[in-house]
Amino acid sequence: MKLTLKNLLPGTVAGDDVLYLPAAGGGMLVNEIASTQERYLNLTITVLEEHSLAFELRAYGAGDKSPRVTVRFGLMPRYRTNVCVDLNWLDGHVLFPGHTAGELKVVCHGSRIDRGSIVRAELVSCEAYHDVRVRLEDVELSHTPREAAQPPVEKLVDEMGQYIPKSWAGKMPSVDAMVAGIREQAALPNAYPFANWTAWGGCADQKLTQGSGYFGKIKANGRWYMVDPDGCAFFSAGPDCVVSRCDGRVDGLEGLLRWLPQNDPELLEPMQRAWGEVPRTQGKMISFERANLKRAFGPDWYEHWKEMVVCQLKNMGMNTLANWSDPALYGRMPYVTSLARFPETRHKIFRDFPDVLSPEYQEDARVCAQALIEHRDDPWMIGYFLRNEPGWAFVDQLIIADEVLRDPQDTYCKRGLMEWLEQTYADISALNAAWQTSFASFEVLRQPIEKASAFSAQAQSDLRAFSATLIRAYTAIPAAACREVDPNHMILGMRWAWISDPALACGWEHFDVFSINCYAVDPTSAIERVRELNVDLPVMIGEFHFGALDAGLTATGLEAVATQADRGRAYRYYCERAAAHPMCVGCHYFQCYDQFVLGRFDGENYNIGLFDICLQPYHDMAQAVRACSGRMYRIHAGELAPTDDRPGSLPMIAY
Repeated sequence: MKLTLKNLLPGTVAGDDVLYLPAAGGGMLVNEIASTQERYLNLTITVLEEHSLAFELRAYGAGDKSPRVTVRFGLMPRYRTNVCVDLNWLDGHVLFPGHTAGELKVVCHGSRIDRGSIVRAELVSCEAYHDVRVRLEDVELSHTPREAAQPPVEKLVDEMGQYIPKSWAGKMPSVDAMVAGIREQAALPNAYPFANWTAWGGCADQKLTQGSGYFGKIKANGRWYMVDPDGCAFFSAGPDCVVSRCDGRVDGLEGLLRWLPQNDPELLEPMQRAWGEVPRTQGKMISFERANLKRAFGPDWYEHWKEMVVCQLKNMGMNTLANWSDPALYGRMPYVTSLARFPETRHKIFRDFPDVLSPEYQEDARVCAQALIEHRDDPWMIGYFLRNEPGWAFVDQLIIADEVLRDPQDTYCKRGLMEWLEQTYADISALNAAWQTSFASFEVLRQPIEKASAFSAQAQSDLRAFSATLIRAYTAIPAAACREVDPNHMILGMRWAWISDPALACGWEHFDVFSINCYAVDPTSAIERVRELNVDLPVMIGEFHFGALDAGLTATGLEAVATQADRGRAYRYYCERAAAHPMCVGCHYFQCYDQFVLGRFDGENYNIGLFDICLQPYHDMAQAVRACSGRMYRIHAGELAPTDDRPGSLPMIAY
């Protein structure tokens, strides 16, 4: 079914073959998806700007003020892209479905919606900092997916991995200039720039305990602190992903690169894992960071890089190798890590939420905990996260017990819920009175029930209460298994993407630190949210970042500012406010290096690095990080106020 451009959203103007979209977002209605059986929404789109854009398919049900489900996808500029949205994604089963060549990251937000329940559907551009232009062609509903478009003939990436169509301060003019810059960075001293820092990166002026030989925590004068192995105050600051890896995905895009290595497995390797559901050619991953290091140092590039990057970070005043960093760097600086694998069960309740009351979950927790044996006696390890951003918790106000009853399987979670309800109500008539139902017996609960929490206020209260039990088991069981294997290091929590429901605090008492990822200008309210949930633990922020468009990438990431100088100001403003909060003991910047301009494994391509693709620091960022680090211990102790220099924000370009 072909869809015409007749139902345009307010502010959208069609002129010739171009759509003019307002900065606040524009596009067209696609309500036809509610009444047809075709599986795919296909379209061809070209972004006629110098930067990437994000678009969304938004689906609303009756009475919805905001979309019940949103499918967001990103697009490169200068690229006529075929987009295929699988309408099966609207059932909520997948968070990251994958992307085709030429498309960027795809994310499914929200819960779920049946197509027949859709009362309004929009294909709309996301907010931008100016009006934008796109060419939209061949919008259709179809039983078959549209194949990826042929890439443009124009080369977009130079031999160093830089984006050819843009110019910016710091862009390397030649390989020789880049090699000289890398070698200059390699000459930095291996030392922190502050005389009162310990070898661990703690503050020697603030000795709080005798020290245990491992990192720990302490509460003093109403403030939480971490302490280094010598007992000195330690505020953890450092980047995620301090690693030189093949993470630029180029399969189907090879023709856009001016240079592609041949027969060098260090620089070009197959994708190590499947990603999402979208068919694509065999994953091919490139590392321009490695290629550039190899040009500078030859076959010993890896040994030189390990020395260089630690010196670069210390020179900035960073004291932590944050999550997903190269294990070969451990011991050169303090570090955090994650379980190699979080326990799971063969059957999932919803997305990645396991059958947590099953013996299978307990046994797999014991298996996963064994990965800590190699770290158990390492004084350089600060602690470990149990996992990162569970996919099920991306749904705001999700009642996981609703999903237990919706699931047709006879799971241990369902058995546990039925047993709890029988103990609570004793007979089915009492449950029916409270839930306003007419079940013949408790056995009826074995059959799939859609949205049981909507039966009554008491039904919702009961299912929320049991959801808390399940989430507590989800966290407590792996925490106990890990504690048994490694009693020396702190459990740093779950790295929740955000607190999508108060129940996510359940089980906090099994951690040493409560961790969240917080993309914001100021993290204060997110930290306060943890305190409001009566969590009496120090808080660590596992991810935040800022990006701009005045350097070599076409997208900003999840927080956007105008310039590289503003990125530095934003870093200081954020980190100094984190350090000033009496619960916060660290914040980790995502990430060490910029992402690949054509997209990493999942299609992200953000200007978020402390360093660019040529391994050069963004100097405004480096200066701001150093200035912040020089003040953070006095701020953390309440002796200095955080900076008030807050840069202006722009709408993000992210997906």
